[in-house]
Amino acid sequence: MKQTVKEIFEGLITRYEALRPISEDILSAYKLLKDTFSGGGRLFLAGNGGSASDCEHIVGELLKSFKKPRKIDDATASALSEYGDDGRYLLSTLEGALPAISLISQTGVISAFANDRAWDCAFAQQLYGLGRSGDCLLVLSTSGNSKNCINAVTVAKCKGIKTLALTGEGGGRLRELCDVCISVPAYETYAVQEYHLPIYHTLCAMLEEDFF
Repeated sequence: MKQTVKEIFEGLITRYEALRPISEDILSAYKLLKDTFSGGGRLFLAGNGGSASDCEHIVGELLKSFKKPRKIDDATASALSEYGDDGRYLLSTLEGALPAISLISQTGVISAFANDRAWDCAFAQQLYGLGRSGDCLLVLSTSGNSKNCINAVTVAKCKGIKTLALTGEGGGRLRELCDVCISVPAYETYAVQEYHLPIYHTLCAMLEEDFF
């Protein structure tokens, strides 16, 4: 059943009443992400442990269809038509995508930089090399104090990259540093992550409805 962006958001708050006090922060995160993609920017993600897995999860929802079919852009579709059977196969298979990159996935550069320089700057190094003004960095940290996430945010701010955090209660240092911080009402790591999942699923669904 087709839903509007408003209905998707209201569904989250209905299912998770405890998130109502931070509903404006969630909407601010949605607007930040929408503006990023509308302006041709990319989303970079970073986190540790379970939050690293969440980064991969979010990228999976953005780079392919999530809740609904997604057509690829007209220009690419037209270009593929020039490549015969291969082009027709790609045209029938590819899905519309929103550009998202998990910094935790780059195991070669992460392990090299961590070994040669410092683990707590591995995300910052990647963002320094890849990020540009108009992009957005999303960091997930249940404490809000993960040093490697804080360092990445610092680099982002120096490069004109917008910053968004998903944290636990209070937000830690990341609340002070980020443009938008969603601090869920929980302290224990597993409980914080249980709130993070429906929030980022909702954000992905809202963005998909906007762009596809």
